[in-house]
Amino acid sequence: MSSLTEKDRPIVQLLLSTGTCPRCILRFCSVGSQMLYRQPHKDLMKDLQEFLKSSQEKEDTVCLDVADPPCKRLRLEHGEEGADGLNHNGAIPSADSGNSATESSAEKVCNVCLGILQEFCEADFVKKVCQKVNSADYQFTSFVFSVSLPPQLSVRERAAWLGVKQQMRNLGLPLAKDDIVQLKEAYKWIIHPQLSEELGVPADGKSLFEVSVVFAHPETDEECHFLATACPDCFKPAKNKQSVFTRMAVIKALEKIKEEDFLKHFPCPPSSPKNLCDALEIQCNNGAVFVAGRYNKYSRNLPQTPWIIDGERKLESSVEELISEHLMAEFKADSFNFSSSGREDVDVRTLGNGRPFAIELVNPRRIRFSAEEMRRLQQAINDSSDKIQVRDLQLVTRSAIGRMKEGEEEKTKTYSALIWTDKAIQREDIAFLDDIKELRLEQKTPLRVLHRRPLAARCRLIHTMRAEYIDQHHFRLRLKTQAGTYIKEFVHGDFGRTKPNIGSLLNRTADILELDVESVDVDWPPTLAD
Repeated sequence: MSSLTEKDRPIVQLLLSTGTCPRCILRFCSVGSQMLYRQPHKDLMKDLQEFLKSSQEKEDTVCLDVADPPCKRLRLEHGEEGADGLNHNGAIPSADSGNSATESSAEKVCNVCLGILQEFCEADFVKKVCQKVNSADYQFTSFVFSVSLPPQLSVRERAAWLGVKQQMRNLGLPLAKDDIVQLKEAYKWIIHPQLSEELGVPADGKSLFEVSVVFAHPETDEECHFLATACPDCFKPAKNKQSVFTRMAVIKALEKIKEEDFLKHFPCPPSSPKNLCDALEIQCNNGAVFVAGRYNKYSRNLPQTPWIIDGERKLESSVEELISEHLMAEFKADSFNFSSSGREDVDVRTLGNGRPFAIELVNPRRIRFSAEEMRRLQQAINDSSDKIQVRDLQLVTRSAIGRMKEGEEEKTKTYSALIWTDKAIQREDIAFLDDIKELRLEQKTPLRVLHRRPLAARCRLIHTMRAEYIDQHHFRLRLKTQAGTYIKEFVHGDFGRTKPNIGSLLNRTADILELDVESVDVDWPPTLAD
């Protein structure tokens, strides 16, 4: 085995004799050859045995040729064979004396990886994973593979490494840097080519399609528990975690605990388990897809999002649902998140070019749509209801949605309001409104939304106004305003919480009967040709 050198022989001998699998032995010897890990388990075991045998033959030859006595320091330190497995001349046991150990090691569950680099690297398990992927019916052109390991693996790895350090120290041999090839990395080296071949697509660390496997080992679950006593500050309950013994918490505790304290609580080397790990879950997940467009709302009895008060639904549908139900069905997504450039009240229409919106489709099975397919999807939404219409429906990136949010505060909006006054008015009474430019308002959070928004005072601008006389008690007011202005409150004053207001400007009581959004001046998403 060309990747191993003579300095690795004590590590190989020790780990094989204590029930460690060949691939974990390669990890502890810092072997970085991916191809070596992909060799069959039995071939690796045979190669390790040959490596030990050839090393022993060389040593025997050297002993015959050299008349010098054994190293005095080793003889003094290890005059008798002890628990470290050293014989009387200070050398590790020969390969022959370890034959029974290596033979039994081939059949045991690895005492370090708990079988992950054994059974779960075989073709049968790879086919099981791929069957799960194919049955989920996802569209994907590449994949990223992730694995969740039992936290106690970190404890066992630490125990095995401390055993290696102790053995090398006892032999008076130098020890390489205190790190090994990570289990996850070695596992992916082995599993990636097999998954790629079976699925017919490459592995790509930047892929949006994730295949994940969650491993557990109930037999050894409690092996982490001593760390909670030794390092209690590393284990704090979290709302979204079922156990405090997360992998990161265990690693943090292992970095903190002293070697002598660790060895008091955990066997070194770790014992061989009776059972393999369980592959608890094999899951697939596609990265979110984002769809954007503009919607018109023609109903005065339709909320933008589901209207639910105290758990009771008030109206049967919403803009969000009328759009999303078609997207969910076509993209075969698990769920969605709706966002828009501002929102209108349930009794307010949105006319003109409509209001920009975006929908995040979570874990979609289908992700590829042509421009023609998007046009057909838009038409299906528009044919399903006379309450809304959608235009410029298109796929966008997550980063592009930021342009829509920028418009919420920076852009302008145009409204048309039907206003009533208690006192009779003439045309000349409202004509002066046309001359007002850049009117600055002080608006406190309206009473009608105070239950869901914090109390605050906001400065907003009315850029222009144009009044159209209807009769003695009605006129229409067209306004161009800063985004975020509360138009209803600007009309009736909200009990003095908006100053000035139409009522105060006209010196009479005013109220709003109808309100339409005529334009939302956000240049996004891009306009599409019909």
